[in-house]
Amino acid sequence: MTDATPDATPDGPLVRRAHDRGVTVLTLDSPRNRNALSRRLVGELHEALAEAAGSAGTRAVLLTHTGTTFCAGADLTEATDPAAAAASGPLGLARLLRTIIELPKPVVARVTGHVRAGGLGLLGACDLSVAGPGATFAFTEARLGLAPAVISMPLLPRMDPRAASRYYLTGERFDAAEAARTGLVTMAADDPDAALEPVLAGLRKGSPQGLAESKALVTAEVLRAFDRDTAALAETSARLFASDEAREGMTAFLQRREPSWVR
Repeated sequence: MTDATPDATPDGPLVRRAHDRGVTVLTLDSPRNRNALSRRLVGELHEALAEAAGSAGTRAVLLTHTGTTFCAGADLTEATDPAAAAASGPLGLARLLRTIIELPKPVVARVTGHVRAGGLGLLGACDLSVAGPGATFAFTEARLGLAPAVISMPLLPRMDPRAASRYYLTGERFDAAEAARTGLVTMAADDPDAALEPVLAGLRKGSPQGLAESKALVTAEVLRAFDRDTAALAETSARLFASDEAREGMTAFLQRREPSWVR
């Protein structure tokens, strides 16, 4: 599930870490493949989240990105790599999303670019999110012969059902204002950094215990969905990825042509 394209592996870290007055800032920094959820990026993100979870000086995590894309979803160039599939395939993606949801620190997303497919699940797993005017969103799976299976667990409990139905089925692109209206993001803002200031200021005032227990209350329903549905949805996703239709859809995408079913 991706809009990512093939890319050479960069030498530097794909997840950059910084700290700003109680906020650990994690920056997805693989712009050449549109911050796709490659095996390496997922591994680095797990490490950074674990470090933030154990940091006594961290009250919240800010997840942001370089380049014009927040996250394009899974890396199609690794689709046939068994080792990569273990990290970033359906079960690997479910594990990453659950890690964010269960993290005892609030996770805030700052989005100023495009979000597609599995990147939407990453966004949905965050507790709060601010999207700027350059952000766009689309559930592209149905156009590739796939379905937004695993990412539904953090998204469907939070999104307007009618909006989810429309955008899951049509694959239409929509903007930050619509993302906020549907519940996909917390707010749309012309200046995301200014909009984040009061949010981060509030989180800095929270006690570690108070933040962790308050987050547990608002994520309980989402975690119940993970407990109930992870195995079945991961199986669905794996089955679809292995299908002839999905192979045609992904090949057509990489070749920049319409798939055979488009008339």
